[in-house]
Amino acid sequence: MSPRSRPVEPAQTPVGSDDDTDRGPTEPEDRIVSLDVLRGFALLGILVINIWLFALPTIGWINPSLYGDFSGGNYVAWLVSHVFFEQKFITLFTFLFGAGIVLFTESKERKGQPARRLHFRRTFWLLVIGLAHAYLLWHGDILVTYALCGFVVVFARNWRPKRLLVLGLILFMLPTALYLLGGVGYTAADAGTQAEIEESILAGFGADPGAIEEEIAAYQGGWTGQVEYRAPEVFLGQTLGFATELFWTVGGLMLIGMSLYKWGILSNERSTSFYRRLLVAGGVPGLALILTGVWYRELVSWETGYVLLFARQLNYVGSLLLALGYVAAIMLLCRAAAGGRITTALSAVGRTAFSNYLFQTVVATTLFYGHGLGLFATLSRLELLGVVLLIWAIQIPLSIAWLNRFRFGPVEWLWRTLTYGSRQPMRLDS
Repeated sequence: MSPRSRPVEPAQTPVGSDDDTDRGPTEPEDRIVSLDVLRGFALLGILVINIWLFALPTIGWINPSLYGDFSGGNYVAWLVSHVFFEQKFITLFTFLFGAGIVLFTESKERKGQPARRLHFRRTFWLLVIGLAHAYLLWHGDILVTYALCGFVVVFARNWRPKRLLVLGLILFMLPTALYLLGGVGYTAADAGTQAEIEESILAGFGADPGAIEEEIAAYQGGWTGQVEYRAPEVFLGQTLGFATELFWTVGGLMLIGMSLYKWGILSNERSTSFYRRLLVAGGVPGLALILTGVWYRELVSWETGYVLLFARQLNYVGSLLLALGYVAAIMLLCRAAAGGRITTALSAVGRTAFSNYLFQTVVATTLFYGHGLGLFATLSRLELLGVVLLIWAIQIPLSIAWLNRFRFGPVEWLWRTLTYGSRQPMRLDS
């Protein structure tokens, strides 16, 4: 194994020590650099897909052929986003959340602290922040799902990596198995039944002109109207959606992330040849599955039933493989360009990922919703990728500048203060 991509950890204070410095969160100098770089990479990439959720009616990102211009540059914008970003970066982020649970609890146990109790307090406050984020700002929140899954998967934190991987894959593949089973029934149905199912699916996603106009009016309107429109959708996603799909997908990916961390894959402990093999073994079949899904969408003329039941599953599975290829690429980057501008920038974004995630929401909703500029449903897909670049151009230097003065991002500081029940030092010189 190669050395960890972080400084050698200082000697631990004996268990039971009253030293206050051992009660708080991990100090910046003790962080695993590769995890921060990978987290920053994931956080930036997530925005490429979230921008559709911020700026387009629901049907516009569920089935892009049914809303807005879908030709020329706009088709290319969708294609690049779908192939290289959709599901891949949230997969990376979820790997890291699972790894973070192991890292956090191991750190507390080494210090003789009540690891599980602190984890539950930490996760409770994540849930509170997530609920506020979802209902008050944006329906695409992932924090509530992470918190709910985090309450459960922590009980598996001490399992062997192989056991974590097997259970994680089973949970992750369960939704796909159910979709494919539904697809068999859909394919066997007669044309009339298929048409009824297609109509029902589209109605559920608000595809008829009246529903699209209502959604646009709500988000181009005032904040109170947005909350009223958003609340039922958010509640449904956090209850029925969580129970039927999100728990299995996200919980499974967290368990896989735990296994990857325990094997030293996420912390850059494996050999260079291992990461090169992983890059090929994940990237090649992953891209093959994803591109096959694109081909199939065109083959079935974007019929929503076939897209959701079959094509989407090719991207779902392919994204897991391609995400592993991305992990390998970032680990290799950390070795080739350690301390360089790219890794420094990504690390800064990763260390302030919680703040940056909410920052993306604040900026995007201000741009697109009626309490701000009201640009919802007015920009093309290609123009929206330009907005992504603009937000990145703000986030990256801001993250670097912030960490030149402070230990944590502002939301990270609040989260830690709530978790430990005492005000955490913020400035680097404190």
